[in-house]
Amino acid sequence: MPILPFQPDIFPPGLFELESAGAIAAAPAAVSATATSKWLAFYTLARREKELMRCLIGAAIPFYAPLVRRRIPSPGGRVRASFVPLFPGYVFSKVDDDQRRLALATNTIARCIPVFDPEELVRDLRSIRRLITTDAPLTPESRIDAGHRVRVRSGPLRGLEGTVIRRGTGERLVVAVRFLNQGVSMELEDVDVERL
Repeated sequence: MPILPFQPDIFPPGLFELESAGAIAAAPAAVSATATSKWLAFYTLARREKELMRCLIGAAIPFYAPLVRRRIPSPGGRVRASFVPLFPGYVFSKVDDDQRRLALATNTIARCIPVFDPEELVRDLRSIRRLITTDAPLTPESRIDAGHRVRVRSGPLRGLEGTVIRRGTGERLVVAVRFLNQGVSMELEDVDVERL
């Protein structure tokens, strides 16, 4: 049983599908996005990501802040689940100037970081989202090591690109958000990959 229920980590739910079609402006009427909207990374005050996410939903501002399940053993022997930010302190949002001011008025943001390559950011975030939806155990990677670039050839992660690293006795696939120089990794067990 989760300590707190899962709250949406993406708004609107089809944000990346709309983004890839270039149609955020044609999103549902509840979402207020304009042609002048740009991707920003909001760096929040300590442990205020979820509060900012709730405020952005209330203001109908598109965002993505990946949440992953963390299992916490309690003293009584029960295991509790909590949803924590994959990238603590960061909420990615596509906003215009008015929406940015609305977000800043929530008093949850320490600074706004401009995104200079939005296509790369969206591609990386879309890959992270695919990994999270597989419900495979993920390990946050705070530093990305150099390695072989690969693409998954089959299965639910088909087409996903990442870097293979070796840790201990197994190999792991790292999917990075290059904008943050951080990422997540998963075990490469029966995943069919090809080198790029």
